[in-house]
Amino acid sequence: MLSPLPVRDGVNATRLRIPDTGPWGSVMDYMLERFGHVDPEGIVRRFACGEIVGLGAEPLTPTTPLGVHEFLWYYRTLPVEEPIPFTETIMHLDDDLLVVDKPHFLPTTPGGRFVQESALVRLRNRLDMPDLIPMHRLDRATAGVIMFSVNPATRGAYQTLFERREIRKEYECVSALDPLRHEAMAALDFPVTHRNRMGKTKGELLSTVLPGEPNAESEIDLIGTGYSHGNQPGREVGHFVLRPHSGKTHQLRVHMAALGLGILNDAFYPDLLDKAPDDYAHPLQLLARGVCFTDPLSGKDAAFRSAMELAERPYPAIP
Repeated sequence: MLSPLPVRDGVNATRLRIPDTGPWGSVMDYMLERFGHVDPEGIVRRFACGEIVGLGAEPLTPTTPLGVHEFLWYYRTLPVEEPIPFTETIMHLDDDLLVVDKPHFLPTTPGGRFVQESALVRLRNRLDMPDLIPMHRLDRATAGVIMFSVNPATRGAYQTLFERREIRKEYECVSALDPLRHEAMAALDFPVTHRNRMGKTKGELLSTVLPGEPNAESEIDLIGTGYSHGNQPGREVGHFVLRPHSGKTHQLRVHMAALGLGILNDAFYPDLLDKAPDDYAHPLQLLARGVCFTDPLSGKDAAFRSAMELAERPYPAIP
């Protein structure tokens, strides 16, 4: 359902479904009961000023009864945000497709305390492209290549590639190699394929492993081992390439932890750490290295690879 309100400041209007019947004398009464603990004066003001609309951008008034509109739309009051001190890099832009190298700590889409400080909103404002939509997502903690649709008319052609799993994705990660992880790695014959069944409940932080037929699969290979020269110099680490064959939330992080090789600086897996402010000096060592596919419009092969490197990867030994 298309919003009757345009994108403003890079952000879509919020849509809310309204019950057909109930004990409320008006739509405004319903909103005051549901959201009045946040800003009751603001709700009354928005209705009085015609800032809350239904289909066709028809303003709702303080007396609009239930049953007239199934949905309403309005602009949220944007939170004050601390700027994320990293900038996304544009790798490719044409009339249909935008490809970006996303830094660690920047969310793909707005949510929670990150609205303006999200890749989507930043890029909409930076490029004056209100129709921009991400074709897939990366965790806020993960850096690397992400694709956006520029043109709504050709969006479906690229979405079909993802639905048919015709986009080949490659990631890299770094894991610390303490004695227990050395033992876990020694038991593996690389490359290995890890499969399980994963699920995530809305509102929960973590994805969980479930019984039943696998729905998540990743191929994992060892690039090499050595000592980090990054922010943890001298720490022994392993450098891995990861090729997911499915796209479950936190899939690669869960799979590496399941192998006993949890990704360096992962605050979620294998153990959930206490919430703490972002530590920009110690990002999650997971990078979406690249994507490749056959472009559905041109029929030509396309490939994009991140220019970023994982800070804690092992460097070749210096003679």
